[in-house]
Amino acid sequence: MSYYDRIRELTKTVPVTLVDFELPRDPARIPTQASSNFITNKEQGDWAENLVFRAINQTSKNFVAVRYGKSDDLVAGEDGFDTFYQEFQDELDTIGKRPDLLIFKKEDFVTDLGTDISKIPHHAITEYVKKAVAGIEVRSSAFLIDKYEEAMQIRTEKFSQIALKTRDFILAEFQEELSHPSRQAYVDILKNITPKTLSITDFRVPSWSSTERLSSLKAYLRTLKDAIKEIQKRDYLSITPKVEDIKVVYKWIETFKVPHFYFQVFFDKVYGISFEQILSIISDSNNEGITFSVEADTKNQNKTTIKINSKSGISIASKIDEPTHKSVRKEMDRGRLLFYVTFKGGTAYLDVDNLINILGIDIKEF
Repeated sequence: MSYYDRIRELTKTVPVTLVDFELPRDPARIPTQASSNFITNKEQGDWAENLVFRAINQTSKNFVAVRYGKSDDLVAGEDGFDTFYQEFQDELDTIGKRPDLLIFKKEDFVTDLGTDISKIPHHAITEYVKKAVAGIEVRSSAFLIDKYEEAMQIRTEKFSQIALKTRDFILAEFQEELSHPSRQAYVDILKNITPKTLSITDFRVPSWSSTERLSSLKAYLRTLKDAIKEIQKRDYLSITPKVEDIKVVYKWIETFKVPHFYFQVFFDKVYGISFEQILSIISDSNNEGITFSVEADTKNQNKTTIKINSKSGISIASKIDEPTHKSVRKEMDRGRLLFYVTFKGGTAYLDVDNLINILGIDIKEF
């Protein structure tokens, strides 16, 4: 079975409540005004793309990374942005969403086109794109993943201890209050709380206040519930394909039949995962809440985003030298000023064995 055939079959297994491939994509509204935060995020994304681009081209002898994703320095509110944005939307409906980078074998690389074909009309490079061995969508995250995971482990251990100690204290100190038949349900809940059930336990904090003891009991139950809420928060950093992008990535694969991958760049490591694996993960509802979650991304206009545990992918770069950064002033229309951060430099140290493994390349070829 070909790569495209495997992807097509997988799309049939994705729950339609998550992604309905039979429905056309929702039309997008043209943004009217950029913010400092938006431009900083864009700058960070551009840096992450450049980091991967440079790492591959500086490491490989036989493959070339080429910039391909539709991009422009214009932002909402500037002259020409509306035209650029509408052309981008039209292209999504025609060929799907271009990944940020394409990887070509050197013998297929067209020197005259160079390493940036992002501004070339899609119809002029269709046959060339089909020769790529991989398309890579690069996402960025402003975290150090190792420190994040260490902090989350400490957090989980802390609140687990608080929850279990509070449970024991309530059962020992409030036996009389809990012995009343109207409160027996709380005894059952408390006795069923174990280290294994903390992640799924929930209950309503009562409104008791008629006596000092009941008010005190209510306060301890609130402490217990708050600790459980902390334990149940997502404790992993993620690779983040937007739900709306799943359709247009599939359309791009349908158009060009080239394998597609997501690379998530943190400020200390890079993780990669294939689009094929993403579809496999979200097709199994048993993975939700464990391997992936579906959330409204407040940093991206509350767009619904699939957040897949980064460790479901593999490490593409196990070390990154951080970039330098500086503040930039940008003057918009009517004298509105935006201040944002730009990033420059940095080095990603590729784990070549993992990279060629995920891309399906022989080590001798790379």
